[in-house]
Amino acid sequence: MDQLAIERPTDGVSLAILSNRLQGVAKKMANTLLRTGRSGVLNIARDFSCCIVTRDNRLLAAADSLPIHVLSGPDLMCAAMQRFHPVLRRGDAFLHNSPYHGCSHPADHTLLVPVIDDAGTHHFTVLAKAHQADCGNSIPTTYMGAARDVYEEGALIFPAVQIQRDFQDIEDVVRMCQMRIRVPEQWWGDYLAMVGAARVGERELLSLAADVGWEALHRHTERWFDYSEQRMVEAIRKLSPGHAVRTSRHDAVPGTPAEGIEIKVAVTIDTEGANIEVDLRDNPDNLPCGLNLSEACARTAAMVGVYNSIDPGVPKNAGAHRRIKVLLREGCIVGIPRHPVSCSVATTNLADRVANPVQCAIADISEGAGLAECGGIIPPSSAVVSGVHPGSNRPFVNQLFLGLSGGAAAPAADAWQTICHVGNAGLCYIDSVELDELRQPLRVHERRFLVDREGAGRHLGASSLRVVYGPVGASLDVAYVSDGTLNAARGVRGGGDGAQARQVRIDQAGQMHEVPTCGVVTLQDGERILTETTGGGGYGPASDRDPERVAIDVREGWISRDRAASVYRVVVDEAGRLDAGATTRLRADPAYSAG
Repeated sequence: MDQLAIERPTDGVSLAILSNRLQGVAKKMANTLLRTGRSGVLNIARDFSCCIVTRDNRLLAAADSLPIHVLSGPDLMCAAMQRFHPVLRRGDAFLHNSPYHGCSHPADHTLLVPVIDDAGTHHFTVLAKAHQADCGNSIPTTYMGAARDVYEEGALIFPAVQIQRDFQDIEDVVRMCQMRIRVPEQWWGDYLAMVGAARVGERELLSLAADVGWEALHRHTERWFDYSEQRMVEAIRKLSPGHAVRTSRHDAVPGTPAEGIEIKVAVTIDTEGANIEVDLRDNPDNLPCGLNLSEACARTAAMVGVYNSIDPGVPKNAGAHRRIKVLLREGCIVGIPRHPVSCSVATTNLADRVANPVQCAIADISEGAGLAECGGIIPPSSAVVSGVHPGSNRPFVNQLFLGLSGGAAAPAADAWQTICHVGNAGLCYIDSVELDELRQPLRVHERRFLVDREGAGRHLGASSLRVVYGPVGASLDVAYVSDGTLNAARGVRGGGDGAQARQVRIDQAGQMHEVPTCGVVTLQDGERILTETTGGGGYGPASDRDPERVAIDVREGWISRDRAASVYRVVVDEAGRLDAGATTRLRADPAYSAG
């Protein structure tokens, strides 16, 4: 069939009903994980994803999931499961976190459960992926930027290892995890939550098939993919055709060149053929650090940049994916990694340095499309913290999400302030201060947005957040991999850059000491760590911003009157009211001074 001549399904009602029922299965899985996960990274921050994959390993439904987890990777993981376990039976479950076999990075433990009918036929696979508070690394963090290889990293790697048979746990595998993970009872609770989520998905699909029949579900799948592809064709044809090359630079960490890592993307929009190609092959080889991307994250990051740049109504599934071609190279830092390189940080830092220039390149090619750059990720305000709780004398470990901003400006809207980073699309939640203080022996002294730190533009990039916290009655190890201290998020089409990151240790006397951008800082009782997060890039010239919007920005405390005049060329009086006449003169006469 000519793929450009795909017809919309005539029975749109049944298509909508079944697609919503399948999305509902994924939502029930996600709700189970949220309500039963034990660690804060799951039940506060919501760093997990659930999805449904077809029997031939194509993404079907992934409601409320983090894009970096699911756009690509579930297909590779399910293929690995079938390759390693060619005979699948009801009651099987497989633990998968290998970045060399389709997983995003080792911290993302994933439960794969094949959905099998009474006759023993495999129809779908459900996945529950959950970022772990600890995954057995040699230091207490799930993001080890300085790891020279997977051996120094130390994470337990499970390439689709069977962990349940006949619905019963295989205790040998469970014991391996319990012996290597710092707070085993916390991991056990999160594991049970993943099992519960996957089994809920299995039960719901079996129930749905009992209602409509397996063959009806498979026919629906093909029609849904064809419909999604047609929506993608229509979205691409709204863009301008063209080719653009963009770069984005990650700050240096141990194991990288002193100037950091420059990532180059080449994007081609073919509106006639209705395809978008992203070429990542012209990039450095794998490096002795933890920033190397897994194949899943390299491919997904490029796709995130594409989906961020087009009609948001396009369904995100294997049908729409047919129109995106991502070119990767084996042994490349943003390609297909060779074991034993470390992919510890694959979901975030360099993945964002792929997604960001893709969406910027699309903005360069097509006015009214794309996005500016989002800010860098994993500052100390989102560190993995660990230590021994003084009340119980028991170890604790958890990732904080105390403060993240970094959102990019769009063609028709200001940034989502707390997007966190490109790959999770704002779906991770910012922590409750009270809950973090209850769970860990720490106190949050400050959390607020900073004035005049936005990416200026016709539409604004996110402002910086300032977060200050420290231990109470204990010492606290703070592990992070902060990007954007040197290389800020860049604006597009005349928009300004976002603010740079900053991280500082404040000693017991109140003196400030700069700390590395990547590492583990140990805070003693009475000490604090200060984070200023990255802002996001702006879209379009600041002088094109609606003056009334600038006056609102001043009244709400996002920007100062001085910045309104000097950057946006808008005059606002002391009461926060727009002076329209003075603004007109200022914008018309570059020599005019607002006084």
